[in-house]
Amino acid sequence: MRGWNTRQTHDPVAHVLGMRFDCLTRREAVERILQWMDEGSRRMVITAGPEFVMMTERDAELKEIARAADLVTPDGIGVVWAARRLGHRVPERVTGVEMVTELLETAQARHLPLRVYVLGAREEALQACLTRFRQRYPSLLFAGRNGYFQAREWPAILSEIEAFSPHLWLVGLGQPRQERLIYQSLAGLPPCVAIGVGGSIDVWGGVVKRAPAVFRRLNLEWLYRLVRQPSRWRRQLALPRFAWRVIRRRPTN
Repeated sequence: MRGWNTRQTHDPVAHVLGMRFDCLTRREAVERILQWMDEGSRRMVITAGPEFVMMTERDAELKEIARAADLVTPDGIGVVWAARRLGHRVPERVTGVEMVTELLETAQARHLPLRVYVLGAREEALQACLTRFRQRYPSLLFAGRNGYFQAREWPAILSEIEAFSPHLWLVGLGQPRQERLIYQSLAGLPPCVAIGVGGSIDVWGGVVKRAPAVFRRLNLEWLYRLVRQPSRWRRQLALPRFAWRVIRRRPTN
């Protein structure tokens, strides 16, 4: 058993190749997370693109983790396309990097004294991220640890997180490692909302640049990443397989 709050929402959902996505706008997702933090509940948020969906098809444990998550957002235009093709009304793409940025900006604007723990990335990127966060969101308290640690170090790191008692726990260890760690660890922490953020720490720290706005408007951010990081090609082989699986499915309406 996961040992944290049972999912109890009546939001519309979309199912893409057996995986549930919540049909919320980014603004609605931000407000839902702020509500959970105000309630003092333990919640898990997954931001998932086509690659993650394909991972769950091969990994029964990961599929169960996805089912247990309290909020799953479509972080990838491929998921939005697939859901709409299958007859679901998904309002927009909700990426982790943009959702968390808006969440922190909202908390700052409302002068919410939130504690945020950031786990992941290399030490230089992490420290750059924390420095920027502290400058931009002075009403929030930040702490963190880089993502390069051995399994034997995890109990001490978990104790550090527990002592900090965050309202928001951002985990950037890459998928699916970050989702497994959150699923296994959240019940042992004080109530907080945990979000898997992948490589967002590098973006927030300025180590990696996001695609220019024109690429994002055209939904070609994946292409920009591939050009900048050719080593991603193996991972992105999942995209045509995902698209083919969706095309073969019948719409639900």
